[in-house]
Amino acid sequence: MKISVIGAGYVGLVTGACLARLGNQVLLVDTDCGRVEAVRGKKASFYEEGLDELLASVELEASGDCRRMKESQLIFICVGTPCNHDGGMVLEQVAAAAHDISDVLRERDDYCVVVVKSTVPPGTTESIVIPILEKSGRRAGRDFGVCMAPEFLREGKAIYDFLNPMRLVIGERDRRSGDTLLELFSDFKAPLVRTNLRTAEMIKLAANVFLATKISYINEVGNICKKLDIDTYEVARVLGYDGRIGSQFLNAGLGFGGSCLPKDLRALIACARERGYEPHVLEEVLRLNEAQALKPVELLGKHIRLQGATVGLLSLAFKPETDDIRDSRAVAIAAALLNEGAAIKAYDPMAMGSFKKLFPQITYTMADDVLDSDAVIIVTEWPEFSRLDYRGRIVIDGRRVEKAREARIYEGVCW
Repeated sequence: MKISVIGAGYVGLVTGACLARLGNQVLLVDTDCGRVEAVRGKKASFYEEGLDELLASVELEASGDCRRMKESQLIFICVGTPCNHDGGMVLEQVAAAAHDISDVLRERDDYCVVVVKSTVPPGTTESIVIPILEKSGRRAGRDFGVCMAPEFLREGKAIYDFLNPMRLVIGERDRRSGDTLLELFSDFKAPLVRTNLRTAEMIKLAANVFLATKISYINEVGNICKKLDIDTYEVARVLGYDGRIGSQFLNAGLGFGGSCLPKDLRALIACARERGYEPHVLEEVLRLNEAQALKPVELLGKHIRLQGATVGLLSLAFKPETDDIRDSRAVAIAAALLNEGAAIKAYDPMAMGSFKKLFPQITYTMADDVLDSDAVIIVTEWPEFSRLDYRGRIVIDGRRVEKAREARIYEGVCW
């Protein structure tokens, strides 16, 4: 199929590259010249496992000219929806993409389907995207189709997740729209859900918010277990045997970060408040997660005087195998340490460049040098951290790195 993808960021580039691998003719459209040139050079502008290799193996066009979408059978909207100060999603990029598509539709007389893949609040496709598209003079459901197909990609495993989905969700404006999109996924072996646009939008938010809730829950349990001298991980392991609970996302520690879970949680809270409902459970999930990030600084203060001390941070990205520092626990920890008057030495295999833009006053160095600090905080569980020599150190462990237990003073965040 001939496909256009608007947005060459994380979701758009992974989507475009994977669709090209499946034999489709794909055009990536982005207003960011740097992203366009990176794709043309068969390189990603961010790190994702296997993505550069995939880009090198497929034919993928990239352009800043939206008019080139005029022959596409499917047009995917994969642009960013960041949070504003109230937690609600900023939909300017979605609206801009819809305007660009509307201009293309105005010049077409054939049928195509517009697919919203960006994460948006429920009702966005109906209230914002479709009205803008219909400014072309054409009508949704008659002259063109509209679908909402949420993505469920894990950073670091996005290519695998796209090609091996746990489920496929197609929110459709009408049956013909959904049928057209379904052709693209006809060879995928996964449970298929066909629903309306608004429900598909809610499914994405509800899925991520549930995972966030599960993480804050086990951290709350872990904080209690620590006071009772109980191994949180043994409790969680047994909980995981219950099929109603499951073992994933029960690793107690510093909480969740990244570009999805915090943003989607805040967005659903904002969505509920806009409609006069106070989501107390979700508000507490967010509060617990924000407080959990500061636990290492609180614990470290029991062992050393932070004023004038040098504290080492092992990892800056929000999780292993990524260079993404969005809502990383390291951001809150670094800010708190600096506020207490501590100096910081930090190491991350991939994220030091991005982190330096936020905290230029930090010393960025290698892992062994980070260990040569007054104390060390383990923020993310990169595999190489299990090969370091922690003997004689003071270590506050936020991710249960077993090797770190050999430290002279070792303390887990909630175990």
